Amino acid sequence: MSTARLDARALRDLVLDAGSWRTWDSPVPPRTVDDAYARELIEAAHKTRQDESIITGEGRLRGRRVAVVAGEFGFLAGSIGIAAAERLIAAVERATEGGLPLLAAPVSGGTRMQEGTVAFLQMIGITAAIARHKEAGLPYLVYLRNPTFGGVLASWGSLGHVTIAEPGASIGFLGPRVYEALYGEKFPEGVQTAEHLAERGLIDAVVPHEEVGDVADRALRVLAARQTWHLDVSEAERPTPEDGTDADDPEDHRSAWDVVTASRRPDRPGVRRLLRTAATDVVGLSGTGAGEKDPGLLLALARFGGAPCVVLGQDRRGQSMSAPLGPAALREARRGMHLAAELRLPLVTLIDTPGAALSQEAEEGGLAGEIARCLHDLVMLKAPTLAVLLGQGTGGGALALVPADRVLAAANGWLGPLPPEGASAIVHRDTTHAGEMAQAQGVRATDLWRAGIVDRVVPERPDAADEPTEFCLRLGRVLGEELAGLLGRDDTERFRRRLHRYRHLGR
Repeated sequence: MSTARLDARALRDLVLDAGSWRTWDSPVPPRTVDDAYARELIEAAHKTRQDESIITGEGRLRGRRVAVVAGEFGFLAGSIGIAAAERLIAAVERATEGGLPLLAAPVSGGTRMQEGTVAFLQMIGITAAIARHKEAGLPYLVYLRNPTFGGVLASWGSLGHVTIAEPGASIGFLGPRVYEALYGEKFPEGVQTAEHLAERGLIDAVVPHEEVGDVADRALRVLAARQTWHLDVSEAERPTPEDGTDADDPEDHRSAWDVVTASRRPDRPGVRRLLRTAATDVVGLSGTGAGEKDPGLLLALARFGGAPCVVLGQDRRGQSMSAPLGPAALREARRGMHLAAELRLPLVTLIDTPGAALSQEAEEGGLAGEIARCLHDLVMLKAPTLAVLLGQGTGGGALALVPADRVLAAANGWLGPLPPEGASAIVHRDTTHAGEMAQAQGVRATDLWRAGIVDRVVPERPDAADEPTEFCLRLGRVLGEELAGLLGRDDTERFRRRLHRYRHLGR
């Protein structure tokens, strides 16, 4: 069910701090148009008390300066013509020059038909301006309103680092009225709705008007923290010596099979428990943004110990033998990598998977290629990277998220090319030698630390499943310290050391 429509000014006043708004709009210059269009413009201005379908300006969101561009549906269905595009582009450029985060609230039927092809092509200039804003490492948040269609959705409506929408909003490329006129039948019900887009991984969430400010504030606490992180981490709780250091030999007298068994406990804390317990300013993202969503991967913005990061977590709750980690999860992971790269934010990967899908669908979906592309993107990522072996680390699904500047492991985390049962089947043609294979392959955190694969092991006392809150808080303290250390390093030297590490691993 759709919510009551708010005009651009009412939404602006609901989201921004009271009294903080400053308009950037100057009067639209006189335009030479035919009489019918001129009357439409006069009527639209009288109806909305605006001179165009876009308002722009700046204000404060929870005290933070932000730039705002918003559509007004009451003005010729929020359509974009030359004057509206010029106002929009100028505002985006001003936000970029001023180093301001940009909040966009599109609502539109699309291109202004009265201005024809030249109006249609304005979407190129709008897209270019937003691309330059994002290249400058500045956040771009989008709130899609009811309705958003056509070229507006296909340009500035679909480029957000975070994209949310009004409940019940109609959102799509081709308007249903146009579809019916062209094809003589109604467009299928329920496809062009905010809720359906969220289910399909095309947008991140459906958010009512009164919560938009809170979501945007939490997102910006992470996305805009690259320059101010040192202020936030200075008061964070630091790890204790008992939380584990690089120098600690994580001597483990248990067998590798004991470790593997412990990692498979169904009550073991996973990425969701970690975020709930030890992170702040968490904003969940959803899907690839291109129509795919895999419950086996959780993508989020968060802070640990005040340090901002993008989180890619393999979610044990979303994986099973019937629904293993598939290619879509890795494409969603790559979205997170690109987000970290654009905003210069550290990337944290949390590895906890019994293995990627082995199926016809996975093969046809390009699983091997997605693993390769994840490896490529992650090892070459210019942003700081931190990988954590949180639990099971099986096969290519784990490998795709391993290469990082720093690699941590929970004491019962492990990493191997196959489940030990699979390795036993290859070598011994049965699964009864799984424990021996795990020991021989050196999959334990202890073995990985001694081999130089893992930099630091976070203790479990004796098992994270028996102390879930304490373990998550311990890991959270360590993540905060590690992220602060990565943010404080020279980017060029850090990247050089990462490449050197994986060039000489095991030699």
